[in-house]
Amino acid sequence: MAVDSLKSITKNNIAPVYLIHGVNAFMSKKIRDKIVDYTLNEEDKEFNLSLYDLEETSIDQVLEDAETLPFLGDKRVVVAKNAAFLTAEKSKDKVEHDLAKLQQYVEKPPSFSTLILLAPYEKLDERKKITKLLKKQAAYIEANEFGEKEMKQWIHNLLSKDGVNMDEEAVTMLIQLVGLNVTLVTNEIEKMVLYVGQGGVITKEVVLKLVAKTLEQNVFTLIDAVIQRKVSTALNMYQDLLRNNEEPIKILSLLATQFRLIYHTKQLSSQGYGQQQIAQTIKVHPFRVKIALQQSRSFEEQQLKGILKDLAEADYEMKTGKMDKALILQLFLLKRAQ
Repeated sequence: MAVDSLKSITKNNIAPVYLIHGVNAFMSKKIRDKIVDYTLNEEDKEFNLSLYDLEETSIDQVLEDAETLPFLGDKRVVVAKNAAFLTAEKSKDKVEHDLAKLQQYVEKPPSFSTLILLAPYEKLDERKKITKLLKKQAAYIEANEFGEKEMKQWIHNLLSKDGVNMDEEAVTMLIQLVGLNVTLVTNEIEKMVLYVGQGGVITKEVVLKLVAKTLEQNVFTLIDAVIQRKVSTALNMYQDLLRNNEEPIKILSLLATQFRLIYHTKQLSSQGYGQQQIAQTIKVHPFRVKIALQQSRSFEEQQLKGILKDLAEADYEMKTGKMDKALILQLFLLKRAQ
């Protein structure tokens, strides 16, 4: 887990070679920066820190730099991103990489250098000799997107630094509003910590007051109002969206996307599929599936089919100009929230 890997990096256990693999750009950078900060002081970074893009520079040149003695210091750190040669993907660039030289380096790295290879991809090609060697010999760190459990751990780690508490209801609400984007969650946590102060408590009310909502999040809340048959709440929210110059056809599209997800998760759940299996089948993040499953309990399958039919008709009416777009969606909400 990336959170645990970040904790495990200390000044006394910096490895000579790192392979950081995964699509979580925030955590990859966080891990990379921590390795650099623990290896070099600010003065040394000017002369002994090198950054390369392997789509533009060959691994041969990178390794030459890594094998060069540090200048006015004890250590050198060389970072090389986009190590596409570790995947099964065909490289888009024309750079030739001498992987035999990389193999030799990994087997016997110089004591004065730390080489960090970044592979921001979902999968590595485990059949390749160099991939196997790096996973075995180097310090291998996975930086994949967080699941709900990892995100909650990350939130509590951030809060512990300032002695701030956050109840589970507030944590759940934050994740529902922001999703599992670690950058957005971190920014919102930092804002709320400043608001409640050291030793304070972040409640659900604080989350609702401070966390900015995107259109997608507002539509999610709108669907909840429809599910709970809160007509006035649903209509007030819809009017707020219109006042914020949101297009009815865009709101309709997001409603259709979420209701399709609710329908598919209900179907698959009735067939015995679990949350993870559903996520893999329809290629949606497990957390979105979890929320959709909760929402699906408020509907029978036939009701969801009816809603999807109504949404399709509303889409047709909007695109053919049969009626005012805002009114079409208002009528849909009135029908479904009653």
